[in-house]
Amino acid sequence: MAATSCRSSRPDRAAAMRSRGLLAFAIGICVTIGTCYLVATEQRAQVRANFQRDADKVTRDTEVRLQTYFDMLLSIKGMYALGDRIDRASFTRFIQELKLDRRYPGFQAIQFVRAVPEEALAAFTESVRRDASVDPRAYPDFHIHPANRRPLHYIIEYTEPLKGNENAFGLDLAALPPHLKSLEIARDSGDIVATERITLVQDSSGEPGFVARAPVYRNGAPLQTAEQRRAALVGFVAIVFRVNTLMREVIDAPLLQHLQVRIEDSGYGGGATPPAAGDTLLYDSDGKIDAGRPGSLLPVDLSALKVLPVGHRRWLIHFQGHEGSRYGSSSMPVLLIGVAGLIISALIAALLVSARRLTATKHGLEHSLAELERQKSNVEQARSDLASVVQTLKQAQSNLVTSEKMAALGALVAGVAHELNTPIGNSLLTASALSDMVRDFERRLATDGGLKRSALEAHLAEARKACDIMNTSLTRAADLITSFKQVAVDQASGQRRVFRLEDVVRDTLATYATQLRRRVCEVSFDVPADLEFDSYPGSLSQVLSNLIGNALLHGFDGRECGAITITARRSSEDWATLEFRDDGVGMTPGTLHKIFDPFFTTKLGQGGSGLGMNIVYNIVTGVLRGTIKVEAEPGKGTCVTLELPLDPPQ
Repeated sequence: MAATSCRSSRPDRAAAMRSRGLLAFAIGICVTIGTCYLVATEQRAQVRANFQRDADKVTRDTEVRLQTYFDMLLSIKGMYALGDRIDRASFTRFIQELKLDRRYPGFQAIQFVRAVPEEALAAFTESVRRDASVDPRAYPDFHIHPANRRPLHYIIEYTEPLKGNENAFGLDLAALPPHLKSLEIARDSGDIVATERITLVQDSSGEPGFVARAPVYRNGAPLQTAEQRRAALVGFVAIVFRVNTLMREVIDAPLLQHLQVRIEDSGYGGGATPPAAGDTLLYDSDGKIDAGRPGSLLPVDLSALKVLPVGHRRWLIHFQGHEGSRYGSSSMPVLLIGVAGLIISALIAALLVSARRLTATKHGLEHSLAELERQKSNVEQARSDLASVVQTLKQAQSNLVTSEKMAALGALVAGVAHELNTPIGNSLLTASALSDMVRDFERRLATDGGLKRSALEAHLAEARKACDIMNTSLTRAADLITSFKQVAVDQASGQRRVFRLEDVVRDTLATYATQLRRRVCEVSFDVPADLEFDSYPGSLSQVLSNLIGNALLHGFDGRECGAITITARRSSEDWATLEFRDDGVGMTPGTLHKIFDPFFTTKLGQGGSGLGMNIVYNIVTGVLRGTIKVEAEPGKGTCVTLELPLDPPQ
């Protein structure tokens, strides 16, 4: 009876072991499937982030390029502040000195539009025909077109270059409703106003174009109300654009192989939907590419819409990406994880099933040892495959960090260009005006044979004022370049040196001046002038840059303005406390708990990579040898406190 009971229990134990092996195999398969899903999801998120970053860059570059042209338009308008009557020779010489065709390509012409009453139309036409200040032959064939009768005409009097734009010379914009509407809005508001999509009369290709104009008023006239501005109107300075040429200067040609860009005009103060009537398409890169490849696991919605205000109008920029080398990913990592998980699950199940048999007989033991050797080889192969997958993921993380640095570099370059444009443009304008005053003084000295003391003193006063303006503007540009240069050297070299904390904070804030002004963000800092470190200024500047970027992207999300406060104090003989505080939306306890986790972000697919605060934590604790603490509550802002040694160990 005992032998019978023993024989019957052995099959029961064997069946139990087989059940455990099957259960372990099923659990392993479930874990493998979950891991593959998480990896595929992360890949899709990365593709969407890359696409969103490209769309943001194209929108930002378009905005910066248009703002540069509009700033130049204002500098041309400033020429008329020197006198109500700028003749053709002065206008032509000023435009030629700017050398816009080499420095800022993308425009068709620069014009001056004269406001001419009906009763003065004949005299105006005759004066243009006799104008020989630029061309000794004058313009005997000049005529106003199209012919019409109205109380006030808007005539294109000057256009540079004239060659290729002859059809626009003498054009009466009052007879063209799209132009007339933009002129009236600019006249009454005093702002730069753009037209809707137009076909340029001087362009036979029929490409879409538009014109941006700024009003010019009589010097000394009151301009507080629309009626006063109408009475003081002299004319308009204008820049004529061909949209296709403009966008070729903005968008990198290789990017259009992967991204289609369409721009539509939604009208004056329009919303996110263009008007149904009329042709509103300004630009279409026509970049449709069927680049989907076998093995792609990323059915991602690669489309976005950006709204860009342009001279009282709103442009709708549609982006459509195409799966391929830029917005695609190989299925190899997922397949490797799946194969490795299958092998490991099978090995675990086999071990569980065969464990009991090892103690049965000597033959079973030898067979099991051989099986274990084969299984060990399979495990080593699986480990090698998993190590390759880990290396691939680390490379992906490194690529994301590099992308973050390149995005910060793009913002720095845009800030440098925008900050330096105003002082250098003012210096160029003042130098041109000073040159004209000197030539006029020489002419008066040669023709009059002598000058009164009052005329000489007036000339000296004007020259001294022009020199002061140029000195102030160039000094400002030099200070900005010094700040940007110091930040760039520190972040590029990563070398240790003695520095003042106040200088690093000021230089870092200077690089973000444009973004902070655009977001209406007030910044104040209180750092002792004698607080010195023997540490790594580039790493500390990177920490401050990431904190400022987080505040702009997350802290002030959905808000029209904000405030940032940076304070520092010496907490002991060898340590200092640096506090970064904003009055933004704050964070929930769950977000605060995960803030330093890599790849964690609340802006997934909206420009956030999830590496910003992880990089801050690694720099503070690793390079600077300090500590970091974050305090935040929903709706009450965020406070980041750094405890840093003044002289960290090597």
